[in-house]
Amino acid sequence: MKPAMAGLALLALAGCTSLSQDAGFSKVEQAVKERAGAETKWSRSADDASTIGGRVKELLAKPLGPTEAVQIALLNNPGLQASYAEVGIAETDLVQASRWRGPTFSFARLRRGDETETERGVFFDVLGLLTIPLSTRASASRLEATQSRAAGEALRVALDARKAWFQAVAAQETANYMAQVKESAETSAELARRMAAVGNFPKLTQAREQAFYAEATAQLARARHNAAAARERLARLMGLWGEDLAYQLPDRLPDLPKEVRDSGDLEIQAIAQRLDVQGARREAESLARSMGLTKATRFINLLEVGVLSKSETGQPRQRGWEIEF
Repeated sequence: MKPAMAGLALLALAGCTSLSQDAGFSKVEQAVKERAGAETKWSRSADDASTIGGRVKELLAKPLGPTEAVQIALLNNPGLQASYAEVGIAETDLVQASRWRGPTFSFARLRRGDETETERGVFFDVLGLLTIPLSTRASASRLEATQSRAAGEALRVALDARKAWFQAVAAQETANYMAQVKESAETSAELARRMAAVGNFPKLTQAREQAFYAEATAQLARARHNAAAARERLARLMGLWGEDLAYQLPDRLPDLPKEVRDSGDLEIQAIAQRLDVQGARREAESLARSMGLTKATRFINLLEVGVLSKSETGQPRQRGWEIEF
């Protein structure tokens, strides 16, 4: 019995998985880098937070472009940090699934008059050891699915930040244009008022100029409101607050590209490389492997082998074994 228990212990130690230094985040970081062309970080300590804060300050020191907006969002978005933490939890589950529960000990002491009876036992979870490969593969699939979901969430945030940047700059341009329209309408309305005062302008024309001026004023107010809302949405995606909300945007949108890339088989590639699709596949694999583990343990879900030692006053010690299932 002892050699068998030693063999079980060695088998358990051989199958153990240990936590990686980056908690499984490197695959997420690599996927985001390849697809978004920007880096993302998981803030796991005060030093990481300080490094990210310094990088954000550096990017905000000049007028913000779409690439810089995406980079800040990937570094500083608080929702992404929560997704990245799920990756670390999934890797922890994988490590736990790969490790044997280990032996359990029991001790009992009974007295009857002057007689004392002592019983000791060591029990080993044999079924848990035998099913480690199944549970490990299922947890590994869950980890890969979590990594794909985290990377997909990062790409979604990057896309939203890029769109929000264009919307904010466009709204700012619209507000500037409406300010010019309002100024011109104000000048025209004032001229019409003076011309009408000396009798050189019809009252109807003057009323039209005043109405145009009022409409331009209302449109300017709406444009400024839209510009402020667009800036706020962009700031929220980038995780900015406090003094960082005074970030600068360029005066105008960039020019359209001179050449348009041939679409070709982009749709096929996009579907094949979509991270949410990959994550769904990993979830399905994890579910299938979990079902395999359930089927393997549907009749016997507990199998323990124990070594017992019993001593009684005035009697020789008894030794034996016990199986529980």
